[in-house]
Amino acid sequence: MKNILFAASECAPFLKTGGLADVVGSLPKYLDKAYFDCRVVMPYYSCMDPKWRSLATFHSSFYMDIDGKDVYVGILECDYDGVHYYFIDNEEYLGREKPYLGMPTDLGRFAFFCKAVLSILPVVGFRPDIIHCHDWQTGFIPVYLNSFFQGNSFFHGIKSIMTIHNLKFQGIWDKPLFMKVSGLPEYYFSPDKMEFHRDANMLKGGMVYANALTTVSATYAEEIKTPYYGERLDGLLRARAHDLRGIVNGIDYDVFNPETDEMIPYHFSAEDPSNKKKVKEELQKRMGLSTEGDAMVIGIVSRLTDQKGFDLIACVMEEMLQDNVQFAVLGTGDQRYEDMFRYFADKYPGKVGAAIYYSEEVAHMIYAGSDAFLMPSAFEPCGLSQMMAMRYGSLPIVRETGGLKDTVQPYNEFDKSGTGFSFTNYNAHDMMNVVRYAEKVYFDRPDDWAQLVKQAMNADYSWKASALKYQEMYDWMCGY
Repeated sequence: MKNILFAASECAPFLKTGGLADVVGSLPKYLDKAYFDCRVVMPYYSCMDPKWRSLATFHSSFYMDIDGKDVYVGILECDYDGVHYYFIDNEEYLGREKPYLGMPTDLGRFAFFCKAVLSILPVVGFRPDIIHCHDWQTGFIPVYLNSFFQGNSFFHGIKSIMTIHNLKFQGIWDKPLFMKVSGLPEYYFSPDKMEFHRDANMLKGGMVYANALTTVSATYAEEIKTPYYGERLDGLLRARAHDLRGIVNGIDYDVFNPETDEMIPYHFSAEDPSNKKKVKEELQKRMGLSTEGDAMVIGIVSRLTDQKGFDLIACVMEEMLQDNVQFAVLGTGDQRYEDMFRYFADKYPGKVGAAIYYSEEVAHMIYAGSDAFLMPSAFEPCGLSQMMAMRYGSLPIVRETGGLKDTVQPYNEFDKSGTGFSFTNYNAHDMMNVVRYAEKVYFDRPDDWAQLVKQAMNADYSWKASALKYQEMYDWMCGY
């Protein structure tokens, strides 16, 4: 039996701000429990929904030295959906109105979390063979394993993995504060370790000291070794290329299931998709879209940022709205894009529905009720929305980057293969041309469209395949 500990700043369903939480909340369930005892540790935020906070029960507490002072570390735990969870509690660090406050405040908060993750292990009696760290908030864990905890025999031989969900977010601030907050000596802040262009970088620390690195798709693993995608860490990633793997994320097929989903009013399947039209009509009513005629509904569920390609959409939105299409948009983000969708919803009533907030129920409705799903990202480490859309028979229209390239097979009109539509160049008119190509297939080749929907719904992006690849890596790291 191998012991695996997932360490992350968020985990669904306890707290979620993005795809990281979905991964940490799903993958442990799919590891083979006959061979892996996989547990999860995360902060016990005061901003968590009371429904989820109340599941955790007190285990024990102690005091730990961090930032030159003794601070309280509370340990809570619970079992949920077959996985054991630990929660680290401290009101000063985690009793805030939201999970992320920005640097430099988050530097101290997550330095505390990282040191507490290691400190609780002898107390709870769980010695992991591998600590699987997720994103920059856990970057100090491999560093601390190499430093403060090396003198304790309990920690000898524990290995670590650093998974990069999005290389753009790294946890960067000035070296003096890093040294003060972390307690690490100057030795750890040289250019070959945590120094980063005269500052210090928490993610880089994890990448340097972890035994293995992963990211969330094979294409992104190659992209980030180049200057364009590498966010100034491409040299380190090239140096550690033999330790870097790209494993595409999966989605939880129990949660995202058009046959049983309680968030949609009608159920359907790849074999019998007839009720999808009824869900489409309900979506149109909910989003204020016209139900007259047979417009192609294009769904968008996203953070409204440049990374997600909204600068491309802004360039040609007016032009696309001259076609027989409707847009159902859900998300928040940059003010200019929020205002853009409000503007078009006002200018084109019945053609644009803009929900400038986030709702899991509305997201499921858009996946299930839209005909196509637009995701023209500038870069996309993995992306989950395109897989969710395919699960519900909404055909993705994506740019060929990262996980979008790995998961969406473009339509081939000659052999009828494919699960969606794609374009290569980051260009607004290239995107619009592919949208219009999808419209042409939707309106002029309904049999082809129906075949694509069936193929998309039958594509397997569950965690089962990905979990096997993680298990293989764990075995490799443990010497099996």
